[in-house]
Amino acid sequence: MNKPIYLFSITFIFIICIYLYLFGEQETLNIIKEEYISLSILFILIFVFLFFKLKLKNHEVKNILPSNDTSLKSTIVFFLIFEVMDYYEFDGFLGMASQWFFYWIMGVIFIILMPTINYYLNYKIIKNR
Repeated sequence: MNKPIYLFSITFIFIICIYLYLFGEQETLNIIKEEYISLSILFILIFVFLFFKLKLKNHEVKNILPSNDTSLKSTIVFFLIFEVMDYYEFDGFLGMASQWFFYWIMGVIFIILMPTINYYLNYKIIKNR
């Protein structure tokens, strides 16, 4: 259960629950609506990912990109630095918490972007044969 996609699914549920508790339904919807550009990019990226995955369905996919094994410790430290900055920039805990959804979207984009680039590079190699 340590796959990033499972962790992001669980954190999405927790973020929405915390938002509903802290901000209420209307403010939670406003926070989600404010991220329409990031959500649009995420949906387009998912579409591109699925497109290349289907194109390479009957082909061997090689891992062309170097493995990115960032440790959980360095990720948490990076996240905490931004949390401290958001705490002071957005007037306390509520302002800091309002940024969690944005960070979640950026994390999902990163998780999907790397395999998409890898699929694209494999597709390009197969197409040039």
